[in-house]
Amino acid sequence: MTALQTEVAIIGGGIIGLSTAWQLARAGVEVCVLERSEAGKSASWAAAGMLAPQAEVGFEEINFLRLGQESLALYPKFLEELREDSGLDVQLDMRGTLMIALDRDDREALRREFEFRKSIGLAVEWITTSEARELEPLLSPKVTSAIWLPNDYQIDNQGLILALRKALIVRGGKLYEQTAVERVEIDQGKVVGVVTRAGDVNAKSVVLAAGAWSHKLAGLPEEVRPAVRPVKGQILTLKMTEQLRMTKVVRSPRVYLAPKLDSRLIIGATSEEKGFDTVPTAGGVLTLLEEAFEAVPAIYELSIEEIRVGLRPGSRDNEPLIGESLVKNLFIATGHYRHGILLAPVTAKALVAMIQGEPVSKTLLPFRPSRFLTTSTTTA
Repeated sequence: MTALQTEVAIIGGGIIGLSTAWQLARAGVEVCVLERSEAGKSASWAAAGMLAPQAEVGFEEINFLRLGQESLALYPKFLEELREDSGLDVQLDMRGTLMIALDRDDREALRREFEFRKSIGLAVEWITTSEARELEPLLSPKVTSAIWLPNDYQIDNQGLILALRKALIVRGGKLYEQTAVERVEIDQGKVVGVVTRAGDVNAKSVVLAAGAWSHKLAGLPEEVRPAVRPVKGQILTLKMTEQLRMTKVVRSPRVYLAPKLDSRLIIGATSEEKGFDTVPTAGGVLTLLEEAFEAVPAIYELSIEEIRVGLRPGSRDNEPLIGESLVKNLFIATGHYRHGILLAPVTAKALVAMIQGEPVSKTLLPFRPSRFLTTSTTTA
Protein backbone atom coordinates (compact mmCIF):
# COMPACT_ATOMS: atom_id res chain seq x y z
CA MET A 1 0.00 0.00 0.00
CA THR A 2 1.33 3.42 -0.95
CA ALA A 3 0.15 6.50 0.95
CA LEU A 4 -3.64 6.76 0.77
CA GLN A 5 -5.99 9.72 1.00
CA THR A 6 -9.58 9.17 2.17
CA GLU A 7 -12.37 11.04 3.90
CA VAL A 8 -12.84 8.45 6.64
CA ALA A 9 -10.52 5.68 7.80
CA ILE A 10 -12.04 3.00 10.02
CA ILE A 11 -9.73 0.99 12.25
CA GLY A 12 -11.21 -2.47 12.62
CA GLY A 13 -13.26 -4.65 10.30
CA GLY A 14 -15.64 -6.34 12.71
CA ILE A 15 -19.40 -5.92 12.68
CA ILE A 16 -19.19 -2.32 13.92
CA GLY A 17 -16.46 -1.23 11.51
CA LEU A 18 -18.04 -2.92 8.49
CA SER A 19 -21.54 -1.63 9.24
CA THR A 20 -20.30 1.91 9.70
CA ALA A 21 -18.16 1.82 6.57
CA TRP A 22 -21.01 0.46 4.45
CA GLN A 23 -23.44 3.09 5.72
CA LEU A 24 -20.89 5.84 5.07
CA ALA A 25 -20.29 4.53 1.55
CA ARG A 26 -24.06 4.49 1.00
CA ALA A 27 -24.09 8.16 2.00
CA GLY A 28 -21.48 8.93 -0.65
CA VAL A 29 -18.55 9.24 1.76
CA GLU A 30 -15.13 7.99 0.67
CA VAL A 31 -14.19 5.37 3.28
CA CYS A 32 -11.68 2.61 3.89
CA VAL A 33 -11.54 -0.14 6.51
CA LEU A 34 -8.18 -1.18 7.94
CA GLU A 35 -8.30 -4.65 9.48
CA ARG A 36 -5.43 -6.30 11.33
CA SER A 37 -6.41 -9.83 10.24
CA GLU A 38 -9.47 -10.96 8.27
CA ALA A 39 -12.53 -8.73 8.39
CA GLY A 40 -15.33 -10.02 10.58
CA LYS A 41 -13.52 -13.18 11.67
CA SER A 42 -12.84 -12.29 15.32
CA ALA A 43 -15.53 -11.63 17.95
CA SER A 44 -18.18 -10.94 15.30
CA TRP A 45 -17.73 -14.41 13.80
CA ALA A 46 -17.65 -16.16 17.19
CA ALA A 47 -21.06 -14.82 18.19
CA ALA A 48 -24.54 -16.29 18.41
CA GLY A 49 -26.27 -13.47 16.52
CA MET A 50 -28.97 -12.90 19.10
CA LEU A 51 -30.90 -9.64 18.88
CA ALA A 52 -32.32 -9.85 22.38
CA PRO A 53 -32.34 -6.59 24.34
CA GLN A 54 -35.34 -7.71 26.38
CA ALA A 55 -33.85 -11.03 27.45
CA GLU A 56 -30.39 -9.61 28.12
CA VAL A 57 -31.23 -6.41 29.97
CA GLY A 58 -29.98 -6.30 33.55
CA PHE A 59 -31.73 -4.60 36.46
CA GLU A 60 -29.53 -1.49 36.16
CA GLU A 61 -29.30 -1.42 32.35
CA ILE A 62 -32.28 0.63 31.19
CA ASN A 63 -30.05 2.78 28.98
CA PHE A 64 -28.74 -0.34 27.25
CA LEU A 65 -32.29 -1.62 26.80
CA ARG A 66 -33.41 1.59 25.08
CA LEU A 67 -30.37 1.57 22.80
CA GLY A 68 -30.88 -2.10 21.98
CA GLN A 69 -34.56 -1.60 21.21
CA GLU A 70 -33.74 1.34 18.96
CA SER A 71 -31.17 -0.74 17.10
CA LEU A 72 -33.49 -3.73 16.78
CA ALA A 73 -36.14 -1.46 15.24
CA LEU A 74 -33.59 -0.41 12.60
CA TYR A 75 -32.82 -3.97 11.54
CA PRO A 76 -35.59 -4.57 8.96
CA LYS A 77 -34.57 -1.55 6.86
CA PHE A 78 -30.88 -2.28 7.51
CA LEU A 79 -31.28 -5.80 6.09
CA GLU A 80 -33.42 -4.62 3.18
CA GLU A 81 -30.73 -2.15 2.10
CA LEU A 82 -28.04 -4.76 2.67
CA ARG A 83 -29.91 -7.16 0.40
CA GLU A 84 -30.13 -4.47 -2.30
CA ASP A 85 -26.40 -3.79 -2.19
CA SER A 86 -24.99 -7.29 -1.61
CA GLY A 87 -27.52 -9.51 -3.33
CA LEU A 88 -27.44 -11.72 -0.22
CA ASP A 89 -30.60 -12.40 1.76
CA VAL A 90 -29.84 -12.29 5.49
CA GLN A 91 -33.08 -13.10 7.24
CA LEU A 92 -34.36 -11.80 10.55
CA ASP A 93 -35.39 -14.81 12.66
CA MET A 94 -38.41 -13.64 14.66
CA ARG A 95 -39.28 -16.87 16.49
CA GLY A 96 -38.85 -15.44 19.99
CA THR A 97 -37.04 -16.42 23.20
CA LEU A 98 -37.85 -18.63 26.17
CA MET A 99 -36.18 -17.95 29.52
CA ILE A 100 -36.42 -21.02 31.73
CA ALA A 101 -35.90 -22.13 35.34
CA LEU A 102 -34.64 -25.61 36.22
CA ASP A 103 -34.98 -25.64 40.02
CA ARG A 104 -36.48 -23.67 42.91
CA ASP A 105 -33.68 -21.12 43.06
CA ASP A 106 -33.88 -20.59 39.30
CA ARG A 107 -37.64 -20.14 39.58
CA GLU A 108 -37.33 -17.42 42.21
CA ALA A 109 -34.70 -15.61 40.14
CA LEU A 110 -36.83 -15.95 37.01
CA ARG A 111 -39.83 -14.49 38.83
CA ARG A 112 -37.73 -11.41 39.70
CA GLU A 113 -36.63 -11.14 36.08
CA PHE A 114 -40.26 -11.35 34.96
CA GLU A 115 -41.50 -8.72 37.43
CA PHE A 116 -38.70 -6.36 36.44
CA ARG A 117 -39.53 -6.65 32.75
CA LYS A 118 -43.23 -6.17 33.39
CA SER A 119 -42.50 -3.09 35.48
CA ILE A 120 -40.72 -1.37 32.61
CA GLY A 121 -43.39 -2.20 30.07
CA LEU A 122 -41.81 -5.05 28.10
CA ALA A 123 -43.90 -7.64 26.27
CA VAL A 124 -43.24 -10.66 28.49
CA GLU A 125 -45.47 -13.56 29.56
CA TRP A 126 -45.18 -15.92 32.52
CA ILE A 127 -46.21 -19.27 31.06
CA THR A 128 -46.79 -22.77 32.37
CA THR A 129 -44.37 -25.61 31.73
CA SER A 130 -46.85 -27.21 29.36
CA GLU A 131 -47.13 -23.94 27.41
CA ALA A 132 -43.34 -23.73 27.30
CA ARG A 133 -43.14 -27.26 25.86
CA GLU A 134 -45.74 -26.39 23.25
CA LEU A 135 -43.42 -23.60 22.13
CA GLU A 136 -40.29 -25.78 22.38
CA PRO A 137 -41.04 -29.53 22.65
CA LEU A 138 -37.40 -30.47 23.28
CA LEU A 139 -37.27 -28.72 26.65
CA SER A 140 -36.12 -30.77 29.62
CA PRO A 141 -38.76 -32.23 31.97
CA LYS A 142 -36.78 -30.49 34.73
CA VAL A 143 -38.09 -27.10 33.60
CA THR A 144 -40.10 -25.66 36.50
CA SER A 145 -41.24 -22.37 34.92
CA ALA A 146 -40.65 -20.13 31.94
CA ILE A 147 -41.19 -16.68 30.55
CA TRP A 148 -41.85 -15.94 26.89
CA LEU A 149 -40.34 -12.98 25.06
CA PRO A 150 -41.93 -12.89 21.59
CA ASN A 151 -40.16 -9.70 20.48
CA ASP A 152 -36.55 -10.82 20.84
CA TYR A 153 -35.05 -12.04 17.58
CA GLN A 154 -31.83 -13.46 16.16
CA ILE A 155 -29.82 -13.44 12.94
CA ASP A 156 -27.11 -15.40 11.15
CA ASN A 157 -24.16 -13.25 12.19
CA GLN A 158 -21.76 -15.00 9.81
CA GLY A 159 -24.08 -14.42 6.87
CA LEU A 160 -24.42 -10.81 8.00
CA ILE A 161 -20.63 -10.34 7.96
CA LEU A 162 -20.31 -11.80 4.46
CA ALA A 163 -23.10 -9.54 3.17
CA LEU A 164 -21.55 -6.44 4.75
CA ARG A 165 -18.17 -7.18 3.18
CA LYS A 166 -19.74 -7.48 -0.24
CA ALA A 167 -22.03 -4.47 0.16
CA LEU A 168 -19.14 -2.25 1.23
CA ILE A 169 -17.19 -3.07 -1.93
CA VAL A 170 -20.26 -2.71 -4.15
CA ARG A 171 -20.81 0.79 -2.72
CA GLY A 172 -17.23 1.79 -3.49
CA GLY A 173 -15.71 1.40 -0.04
CA LYS A 174 -12.20 -0.03 0.35
CA LEU A 175 -11.28 -2.96 2.59
CA TYR A 176 -7.66 -3.59 3.50
CA GLU A 177 -7.08 -6.83 5.38
CA GLN A 178 -3.87 -7.96 7.07
CA THR A 179 -3.27 -4.23 7.55
CA ALA A 180 -2.59 -3.49 11.20
CA VAL A 181 -2.78 0.14 12.26
CA GLU A 182 0.23 0.99 14.41
CA ARG A 183 -0.37 4.62 15.21
CA VAL A 184 -2.99 7.35 15.09
CA GLU A 185 -1.64 10.65 13.78
CA ILE A 186 -2.83 13.79 15.57
CA ASP A 187 -1.88 17.38 14.76
CA GLN A 188 -2.89 20.30 16.99
CA GLY A 189 -5.70 18.38 18.65
CA LYS A 190 -7.14 17.03 15.40
CA VAL A 191 -6.75 13.60 13.86
CA VAL A 192 -5.10 13.64 10.44
CA GLY A 193 -4.69 9.94 9.66
CA VAL A 194 -3.09 6.68 10.72
CA VAL A 195 0.13 4.79 10.17
CA THR A 196 -0.09 1.13 9.13
CA ARG A 197 2.58 -1.46 8.51
CA ALA A 198 1.85 -1.08 4.82
CA GLY A 199 1.94 2.72 4.67
CA ASP A 200 0.27 5.94 5.77
CA VAL A 201 -3.42 6.75 5.42
CA ASN A 202 -4.36 10.44 5.45
CA ALA A 203 -7.95 10.97 6.55
CA LYS A 204 -10.27 13.81 7.53
CA SER A 205 -11.90 11.56 10.15
CA VAL A 206 -10.92 8.33 11.85
CA VAL A 207 -13.21 5.80 13.54
CA LEU A 208 -11.62 3.56 16.15
CA ALA A 209 -13.62 0.32 16.03
CA ALA A 210 -10.91 -2.21 16.79
CA GLY A 211 -12.80 -4.14 19.45
CA ALA A 212 -10.66 -5.62 22.20
CA TRP A 213 -7.53 -4.16 20.56
CA SER A 214 -8.83 -0.57 20.65
CA HIS A 215 -6.73 0.46 23.67
CA LYS A 216 -3.43 -0.77 22.20
CA LEU A 217 -2.89 1.85 19.49
CA ALA A 218 0.06 4.20 19.76
CA GLY A 219 -0.46 7.92 19.34
CA LEU A 220 -3.59 8.21 21.45
CA PRO A 221 -3.56 10.62 24.38
CA GLU A 222 -4.28 8.73 27.60
CA GLU A 223 -7.53 10.62 28.16
CA VAL A 224 -8.74 9.39 24.77
CA ARG A 225 -7.53 5.78 24.91
CA PRO A 226 -10.63 3.54 25.25
CA ALA A 227 -10.70 1.61 28.52
CA VAL A 228 -11.58 -1.74 27.00
CA ARG A 229 -10.34 -5.24 27.76
CA PRO A 230 -10.71 -8.61 26.03
CA VAL A 231 -13.27 -11.02 27.51
CA LYS A 232 -12.83 -14.54 26.20
CA GLY A 233 -15.97 -16.31 25.04
CA GLN A 234 -16.10 -19.95 23.95
CA ILE A 235 -19.07 -21.02 21.86
CA LEU A 236 -20.18 -24.32 20.29
CA THR A 237 -21.99 -25.14 17.07
CA LEU A 238 -23.98 -28.37 16.92
CA LYS A 239 -25.83 -29.79 13.93
CA MET A 240 -29.55 -30.38 14.42
CA THR A 241 -31.35 -33.25 12.67
CA GLU A 242 -34.86 -33.47 11.21
CA GLN A 243 -35.98 -35.41 14.29
CA LEU A 244 -34.18 -33.20 16.83
CA ARG A 245 -34.74 -29.62 15.76
CA MET A 246 -35.29 -26.69 18.10
CA THR A 247 -37.19 -23.62 16.91
CA LYS A 248 -36.93 -21.15 19.82
CA VAL A 249 -33.98 -19.56 21.55
CA VAL A 250 -33.79 -21.07 25.04
CA ARG A 251 -31.97 -19.30 27.86
CA SER A 252 -31.29 -20.79 31.27
CA PRO A 253 -29.45 -18.73 33.91
CA ARG A 254 -26.18 -20.31 32.77
CA VAL A 255 -26.38 -21.00 29.04
CA TYR A 256 -28.26 -20.18 25.87
CA LEU A 257 -29.21 -22.37 22.91
CA ALA A 258 -29.88 -20.53 19.64
CA PRO A 259 -31.26 -22.64 16.76
CA LYS A 260 -30.51 -21.26 13.32
CA LEU A 261 -32.65 -21.56 10.20
CA ASP A 262 -29.91 -23.63 8.50
CA SER A 263 -30.00 -26.39 11.18
CA ARG A 264 -27.06 -25.11 13.25
CA LEU A 265 -27.54 -24.91 17.01
CA ILE A 266 -25.33 -22.36 18.78
CA ILE A 267 -24.55 -22.96 22.45
CA GLY A 268 -22.83 -20.30 24.49
CA ALA A 269 -21.05 -18.80 25.99
CA THR A 270 -18.26 -18.70 28.52
CA SER A 271 -17.12 -15.36 29.89
CA GLU A 272 -13.47 -15.49 30.92
CA GLU A 273 -11.01 -12.79 31.95
CA LYS A 274 -8.01 -14.44 30.23
CA GLY A 275 -6.46 -11.57 28.33
CA PHE A 276 -5.89 -12.27 24.65
CA ASP A 277 -5.98 -16.06 25.01
CA THR A 278 -8.05 -17.60 22.19
CA VAL A 279 -7.43 -21.30 22.87
CA PRO A 280 -10.57 -23.41 23.38
CA THR A 281 -10.49 -25.54 26.51
CA ALA A 282 -11.99 -28.87 27.54
CA GLY A 283 -13.36 -27.20 30.66
CA GLY A 284 -15.14 -24.52 28.69
CA VAL A 285 -16.66 -27.01 26.27
CA LEU A 286 -17.68 -29.37 29.08
CA THR A 287 -19.39 -26.59 31.03
CA LEU A 288 -21.39 -25.46 28.01
CA LEU A 289 -22.47 -29.00 27.12
CA GLU A 290 -23.46 -29.88 30.69
CA GLU A 291 -25.55 -26.74 31.11
CA ALA A 292 -27.13 -27.10 27.68
CA PHE A 293 -27.95 -30.76 28.39
CA GLU A 294 -29.79 -29.71 31.57
CA ALA A 295 -32.02 -27.42 29.50
CA VAL A 296 -32.42 -29.58 26.37
CA PRO A 297 -31.34 -33.22 26.88
CA ALA A 298 -31.78 -33.98 23.17
CA ILE A 299 -28.45 -32.29 22.39
CA TYR A 300 -26.80 -35.54 23.55
CA GLU A 301 -27.58 -36.99 20.12
CA LEU A 302 -26.28 -34.07 18.07
CA SER A 303 -22.88 -33.82 16.43
CA ILE A 304 -20.43 -31.05 17.29
CA GLU A 305 -19.68 -29.02 14.18
CA GLU A 306 -17.40 -26.27 15.49
CA ILE A 307 -15.81 -24.75 18.59
CA ARG A 308 -15.11 -21.04 18.34
CA VAL A 309 -13.44 -18.50 20.60
CA GLY A 310 -13.92 -14.74 20.39
CA LEU A 311 -12.57 -11.81 22.38
CA ARG A 312 -15.39 -9.46 23.29
CA PRO A 313 -14.42 -5.85 23.97
CA GLY A 314 -15.57 -5.04 27.48
CA SER A 315 -15.50 -1.50 28.88
CA ARG A 316 -15.35 -0.63 32.58
CA ASP A 317 -19.14 -0.92 32.84
CA ASN A 318 -19.47 -3.43 29.97
CA GLU A 319 -21.45 -0.92 27.93
CA PRO A 320 -20.33 0.57 24.61
CA LEU A 321 -18.28 3.67 23.92
CA ILE A 322 -19.82 5.55 20.98
CA GLY A 323 -19.08 9.11 19.93
CA GLU A 324 -16.47 11.72 19.15
CA SER A 325 -13.43 11.76 21.41
CA LEU A 326 -11.62 14.76 22.85
CA VAL A 327 -9.51 14.70 19.69
CA LYS A 328 -11.42 16.43 16.91
CA ASN A 329 -12.72 14.08 14.19
CA LEU A 330 -11.54 10.97 16.06
CA PHE A 331 -14.61 8.87 16.76
CA ILE A 332 -14.78 5.92 19.14
CA ALA A 333 -16.98 2.87 18.53
CA THR A 334 -15.91 0.02 20.75
CA GLY A 335 -16.73 -1.74 24.03
CA HIS A 336 -19.90 -3.36 22.69
CA TYR A 337 -19.08 -6.48 24.73
CA ARG A 338 -21.70 -9.19 23.98
CA HIS A 339 -23.94 -6.87 21.96
CA GLY A 340 -22.02 -5.94 18.83
CA ILE A 341 -24.40 -7.71 16.45
CA LEU A 342 -27.46 -6.18 18.12
CA LEU A 343 -26.04 -2.65 18.26
CA ALA A 344 -24.47 -2.49 14.80
CA PRO A 345 -27.30 -0.61 13.04
CA VAL A 346 -27.72 2.08 15.71
CA THR A 347 -23.96 2.53 16.09
CA ALA A 348 -23.44 2.88 12.35
CA LYS A 349 -26.33 5.32 11.99
CA ALA A 350 -25.01 7.45 14.84
CA LEU A 351 -21.46 7.57 13.52
CA VAL A 352 -22.59 8.54 10.02
CA ALA A 353 -24.59 11.40 11.53
CA MET A 354 -21.72 12.54 13.76
CA ILE A 355 -19.18 12.48 10.94
CA GLN A 356 -21.51 14.49 8.73
CA GLY A 357 -22.28 16.99 11.49
CA GLU A 358 -25.88 15.93 11.94
CA PRO A 359 -27.79 15.44 15.21
CA VAL A 360 -27.95 11.99 16.80
CA SER A 361 -30.49 10.26 18.99
CA LYS A 362 -30.43 11.18 22.68
CA THR A 363 -30.36 7.46 23.37
CA LEU A 364 -26.62 7.60 22.60
CA LEU A 365 -25.79 10.16 25.31
CA PRO A 366 -25.12 7.66 28.15
CA PHE A 367 -22.57 5.89 25.96
CA ARG A 368 -20.32 8.80 25.07
CA PRO A 369 -16.62 7.87 25.36
CA SER A 370 -15.88 10.68 27.83
CA ARG A 371 -18.15 9.30 30.55
CA PHE A 372 -15.28 7.76 32.52
CA LEU A 373 -13.27 10.98 32.62
CA THR A 374 -13.18 13.32 35.60
CA THR A 375 -14.48 16.89 35.31
CA SER A 376 -10.96 18.27 35.60
CA THR A 377 -9.81 16.10 32.69
CA THR A 378 -12.65 17.04 30.37
CA THR A 379 -12.31 20.76 31.04
CA ALA A 380 -8.53 20.95 30.93
